[in-house]
Amino acid sequence: MSVLFEKTRIGTMKLKNRIVMGPMSTTGESDGAYSMEAIHYFTERAKGGCGLIITGANLVTTEYEPRTSTELSNYHHAERLNMLVERCHHYGAKVCVQLSPGLGRLQFIDPLTSPYSAGESSVFWFPSLTCKSIPAWDIGNLVWKVGYAASLARMAGADAIELLASGGYLLDQFQTPVWNTRTDEYGGGLRNRMRFTLECIESIRESVGPGFPILVKFAPCHGFEGGRSLEEGLEIARLLEEAEINAIHVDVGCHETWYRSVSTVYQKDGHQLETIQAVKDTVNIPVFGQGKLFDPAVAEDAVASGKLDYVVLAHQMLADPYWAVKVKEGRQDEIAPCIGCNECLLSGFSGKHLRCAVNPLCYTEREYALPGPDPAGRGTDGSGQAVSGSTEQLGSNRAVKSVLVIGGGPGGMSAAIAAAKRGYRVDLWEKSDRLGGNLWAAGLPTFKKDVFRLIAYMQHQIDSLNISVFLSKEARAGEVIAGNYDKVILAAGSKPVIPRIPGTEYASPAADYLLGHKKPGTRIVVIGGGMVGCETAAYMKEMAEEVTIVEMLGDILAIADHCLNNDQALRSMLKERGIRIVAGVRVTDIIPDCVICEKGGETIALSCDTVILAAGYRASNELEQALDGKVKDLCVIGDAEAPRKIMNAIHEGYHAIRIME
Repeated sequence: MSVLFEKTRIGTMKLKNRIVMGPMSTTGESDGAYSMEAIHYFTERAKGGCGLIITGANLVTTEYEPRTSTELSNYHHAERLNMLVERCHHYGAKVCVQLSPGLGRLQFIDPLTSPYSAGESSVFWFPSLTCKSIPAWDIGNLVWKVGYAASLARMAGADAIELLASGGYLLDQFQTPVWNTRTDEYGGGLRNRMRFTLECIESIRESVGPGFPILVKFAPCHGFEGGRSLEEGLEIARLLEEAEINAIHVDVGCHETWYRSVSTVYQKDGHQLETIQAVKDTVNIPVFGQGKLFDPAVAEDAVASGKLDYVVLAHQMLADPYWAVKVKEGRQDEIAPCIGCNECLLSGFSGKHLRCAVNPLCYTEREYALPGPDPAGRGTDGSGQAVSGSTEQLGSNRAVKSVLVIGGGPGGMSAAIAAAKRGYRVDLWEKSDRLGGNLWAAGLPTFKKDVFRLIAYMQHQIDSLNISVFLSKEARAGEVIAGNYDKVILAAGSKPVIPRIPGTEYASPAADYLLGHKKPGTRIVVIGGGMVGCETAAYMKEMAEEVTIVEMLGDILAIADHCLNNDQALRSMLKERGIRIVAGVRVTDIIPDCVICEKGGETIALSCDTVILAAGYRASNELEQALDGKVKDLCVIGDAEAPRKIMNAIHEGYHAIRIME
């Protein structure tokens, strides 16, 4: 039997396997209680087979900080938490409630309001603002609040408590000299800096009693100058074990190195394992670990080799709540993969509810479910898998609806899959010789194999459903109209923009090199410092001696719409690979061995043997006008509407079918 599915015990808590849903922020009601959407969201992950669910951080009070997530500070909060716990228990999952005394310098309030912290450090999101040092009396108040919140969680039926002491949040700020400048009993040496954390543990234990599992999430190292070293991190692990907690949840990094903590597409699988094992070798209590462990083979080996005791999956649980069930049943090719885009994280920082690029049902499990039973008697089960039924006609002899999808990129595949799951007759036309569209160019760099996983997953879905796929077939308006389809989805994607620069005949679009159609030379200039340009430059450096990015704006990635941790990771990779960046310049000419730029009236000549264009994309929507008003129902989605993201394409394809009547 797989070690992932061994039954274990932590304190009084019995677990059916070693698979843990990691803590992530969830939106609550205006009073801080869990929303019904959140309850359905957690229940779906319990149904999906994980042994333990760790909730996102619950603030123990809002006296010092405005509410940013769910809260557990008074009696009425326990009711909704109890609903969450009880429903998860129905599926055999246990629930660990994460508690936080605060965010401290990481609060995202406004550039005028100074938050409380361990000392007078700068505010992360507004560096010109200085934090207020929280008085010792208020620390005592927070310690009491942590204990009271723990009692509420246990009263609500929780199986364990996790104290959030990582990620550069308030407790971590107290633990770290770069942020803790205090001279009282909570500052100075390590034990003084740990005092707040240890007092919180003691307060929790007094509230929940002996045997009840207490976990602490902490970061043994931060990965930036002035942050925690691993040597001190291991000493902290020993202090936590001395405090008689039941398990340690290892994190890595903080917001200064956010990509080390919250993985991106650019990190390798298991990138935190070395640090996790260092902690595992230091303590004698169970160790929880994370960091892109969603490949079942990687997760299995991490446990079997003794690097950790419990595998924590966070964003992967958003992409596919049924990861555990599918792994146990040997259905790995049916797992919807996390692609490390961090749209989930970005949505929270953009004032939106939790979202996942590859799973339109994330946090909308009830509201966005495909209608069923549908006219063909075919719907979906709770895992999103198609349920068999007649695909020919309804008992009343109504004909099955027909759908034509033009374009086999992520949007087109998403629409075709959803339509097949509703039992519709689906034709998918793709003008190239394979499905995937621009995902191939996006996924070919060696550091973006997560995107390849998405192609493979969607291809498997297409193959397993009743979808007629026509490759190397270009759509023509007359044939589309003659097909008399009930709905036509135009998902023809986008094409590279060729900028109006003299000499572009000596250059080629980035896709030509990403797809391997052309081989680069040894000295490359990439025109365009957006995400495509930066990723292309990083990939080309694996083959070339010199790579330079030329960007018209004042900095690369200036208008990239992605999360900060992805931005950090990509910039770090460019720096590590020695990519030269020339920003704030205008390209005036391209000649066979040189790119000519102008900046402030001065001419800059960049010698090269390869010029790559990464100036953006434009929609391939030529058929829209020809079909508008001539087919029963036309819907333009994804890049064919406007070049955007994978998430836009997949969600729009899904919803175009979901709302069909």
